[in-house]
Amino acid sequence: MAKISRRDFLKKGSAAMAGMIIAPSIVPSTVLGKTYGHKSPSDKLNILGVGVGGRGASDLAGMETENIIGLCDVDWKYAKHIFDKYPKAKRYKDWRKMYDEMLKSADAVMVATADHTHAIIAANAIMSGKHVYVEKPMTLYVYESRLLTMLAKKYKVATQMGNQGASMAGTRKAINWLWNGEVGEVTRIDSFTNRPIWPQGIPTPKEKMAIPDTLDWDSFIGPAKYRDYNSIYTPWNFRGWWDFGSGALGDMANHILQVASKGLNLGYPDEVIGSSTMLMTDSCPSAEKITYHFPARDNMKKMACPPVVLNWYDGGIVPELPFDMPEGKTFDENGVTVYYGTKDTLVVGTYGNNPFLVSGRDPKVPEMQRIVKDDHHQQDWIRACKESPENRVPSASDFSEAGPLNEMIVMGCAAVRLQELHQWLKWDGKNMKFTNIPANAKIRSIIEDNFHIHDGHPTFDRKYSEPIDANEYAARLIKPVYREGWTLPELPTL
Repeated sequence: MAKISRRDFLKKGSAAMAGMIIAPSIVPSTVLGKTYGHKSPSDKLNILGVGVGGRGASDLAGMETENIIGLCDVDWKYAKHIFDKYPKAKRYKDWRKMYDEMLKSADAVMVATADHTHAIIAANAIMSGKHVYVEKPMTLYVYESRLLTMLAKKYKVATQMGNQGASMAGTRKAINWLWNGEVGEVTRIDSFTNRPIWPQGIPTPKEKMAIPDTLDWDSFIGPAKYRDYNSIYTPWNFRGWWDFGSGALGDMANHILQVASKGLNLGYPDEVIGSSTMLMTDSCPSAEKITYHFPARDNMKKMACPPVVLNWYDGGIVPELPFDMPEGKTFDENGVTVYYGTKDTLVVGTYGNNPFLVSGRDPKVPEMQRIVKDDHHQQDWIRACKESPENRVPSASDFSEAGPLNEMIVMGCAAVRLQELHQWLKWDGKNMKFTNIPANAKIRSIIEDNFHIHDGHPTFDRKYSEPIDANEYAARLIKPVYREGWTLPELPTL
């Protein structure tokens, strides 16, 4: 064995320590010898952001206690302000390349892309053992929501959907009132919003525009059917196109119906019917009404759970309300939900804001839920990421709750697209399918509406899609068919 002096040992030891110090600092917790998913609260997560120019910018702002190590957006003009804000983060247009190069160095991923790419981006992160924060709607299709929910359970990662009202005091107050029996048995819910505030109910553009140099159009399209670029699609406006978004229902219902889903333990509806203004093939309608029927659920300690009818309205449609507004109270212009109970009527705003009882009562009831520190949605997820799977307290909108809520919402989008059947659709939530569409039923939609007035006379001239099998169409509205080169994972075995 070679002899080494104390001086040489110290010299070599110092060099080795220096080597450790200058080694790359972006390493996940596993490299540091820690159990994945368990970090000291003082340790920082390494976070990747995918879709950062819009809503993702606000999500990242709520995560600045951690290391933002990589940023991806298909539109570098739209995302420039965020790239500039986090100059140390590596930049990408294609999330797949970012994952190839950086996912191994990350602990968690924030996803705030257009709705149609939420599922595939989040699923690939979860299957690599990464925690995920996914903006609402959690996914565009029912199957995708079920997939993420099951993957999160299998891989034991911390999850959060970006319906921030789930972490707020107003939501807790409204649910506490329901659970304490202050409203009584709720059998009817009316919910409405002023959305959309983006273009909907419009024809598919015919103009093929030049793709901006700053935009990766193919990455934006992702798993959806390819179409030529037009500036009407993105940024922001993707919400109004069926291939990329889910209209006002998908955009707002996760905010507005969080209290209903959790507070009444709604679970899966068993029937649904949808209607709307003109139903176009590609563009979501300008206004909708969707009615869900939920069967009776197990009673809670102080609240019975009889069958419930939930009516959703958007596009500025407001239901007739059988009560006078209490003095000093107003409706939230962004969205309202009204719960009609046997003891009282509860009104709750978007994000759970400013709940009140129509009777004027303001009952003081026990706190029955976990209080989220500072009502901070993103930090609640970060807390959950740092806890071990065995001891983790789920975040306020963990996929175990967010998944079923989003399934119900996007199933309603499918009901609107199936409205030409003119019937209540029976829904098998467990198996994710409509069960009563006639075997020979066909369905179509409007491709183009050329209504015009000629010499003072109205002329109706609509171009319809070819009639297709309604059952096959319904199945694709629940489980999408990705375009070639993109793979939708199968449900895992739990």
